[in-house]
Amino acid sequence: MTKKVNLALQGGGAHGAFTWGVLDRLLEDDEIEIAGMSGTSAGALNGAALKAGMLTGGREGARENLDWLWGRIGSLGEMRLAGWMAGIGPSAGAISQALEYSMPFNMADAARRVFSPYLSGPFYRNPLEDIASRFKYDAICADEGPAFFVCATNVETGKVKIFSGEEITTKAILASSCLPTVFQAVEIDGNAYWDGGYTGNPALFPLFEKDLPGDIIVVNINPLERPGIPKEPRDIANRINEISFNSSLLRELRAINFVQRLITKGSVGEGAMKRVLVHMIADDALMAELSVASKTIPVPGIIFELRDAGRSAADDFLTRHRDKIGVASSVDLAEMYE
Repeated sequence: MTKKVNLALQGGGAHGAFTWGVLDRLLEDDEIEIAGMSGTSAGALNGAALKAGMLTGGREGARENLDWLWGRIGSLGEMRLAGWMAGIGPSAGAISQALEYSMPFNMADAARRVFSPYLSGPFYRNPLEDIASRFKYDAICADEGPAFFVCATNVETGKVKIFSGEEITTKAILASSCLPTVFQAVEIDGNAYWDGGYTGNPALFPLFEKDLPGDIIVVNINPLERPGIPKEPRDIANRINEISFNSSLLRELRAINFVQRLITKGSVGEGAMKRVLVHMIADDALMAELSVASKTIPVPGIIFELRDAGRSAADDFLTRHRDKIGVASSVDLAEMYE
């Protein structure tokens, strides 16, 4: 029996390789049909690659396009300084820690705190543009296949912006992925945009449309919980990054929980609000070993470990919760907010 689901794909830089693994495993399963996707930053890149590949080559085309995407991300020219990190340790955590304390990363991090990306002047070029510009946008914007939504943040108003249909362009993908300390704001139709993670990471509300299924699988790559109080400057900055990029998701999940309680109590009329079933695929234990360093510098060793972890997490989700899809949430939202 085919089960239709929506996917909410979180952003988190190179840690989005975890989502690559999740999608790769879901695409193997003929009983899972992806009806809608909402993506932010790396989630937007993953979603674009999946839809473009699916419309031109089916499930295998989607998997091949995701392989191509992460092959390109792993070989970005300005990231090659991290190549020497690949042999340092057997685990992603060991590599990430070594990278975090490496001289090249600390020099780059210090420069971002002092120098604006606008100092490049006419020589500026977003390194992701070469990847985003190669997507087949006639397929991405098509009415066929999964509905697709891309989230960005309006710089001047601070409001969330959702791109869909023909609005999804190279610039929209770059806007969704635009970290303001690294890239210049992306201008679209007279408005400037930064990374969507500040206002929707990912945005869930576009997936509430009546013609989409009630199930939303959130692929979470920023740990919701990290034990202990960070005391070192790097650890503090890393946790601030995680909390800020999870805040919009937690707000939407709280709103969903509130609405579901109203529906259960009969406080709203039948059909007035949609019953949303929430699921989550994550590996907080692995993500807690990593840091912002491995988000910003894609290291092949970490990328492939994250992909494998994503496949494993998706496989575990399907084994444990497949029967709940279309029936009940596998995430206890009430317990989450106690």
